[in-house]
Amino acid sequence: MANGFKFELVSPEKLLVSAEATAVVIPGSEGDMTVMANHAPTMTSIRPGVIAVTDTSGKTERYVVFGGFADILPEGCTVLAEWAAEAGTVSAADIRVRIEAARKALEEAHGDDGKQKAQEFLDQLTTLEGTVVPA
Repeated sequence: MANGFKFELVSPEKLLVSAEATAVVIPGSEGDMTVMANHAPTMTSIRPGVIAVTDTSGKTERYVVFGGFADILPEGCTVLAEWAAEAGTVSAADIRVRIEAARKALEEAHGDDGKQKAQEFLDQLTTLEGTVVPA
């Protein structure tokens, strides 16, 4: 049996997950990362994406997140999400609403830096749409 560690996923509304996990895949700002027991201390921001949590029984649950950050320590990992929900509860319409808001933000963005950040966020949401709700 693989070593487990404490994993928590918290949104502003509630604690979604508090479990013993063997692996957690997190959509970090610089790319996906897999957290396992005894991981080096790390803190990363979270991009819109899917967190996959594999518990000690081998069962994997998926959660959609929109931003936030992860605090990773050798004995555990906590993700504080701006918004999160079980993947099965997120519809294509939910994501399309966010995509439309991101498109509007891109149109209203000022300066190269603002436009680049808005475009990156829109790209992340579009990728997430294809991941959560395949065509």
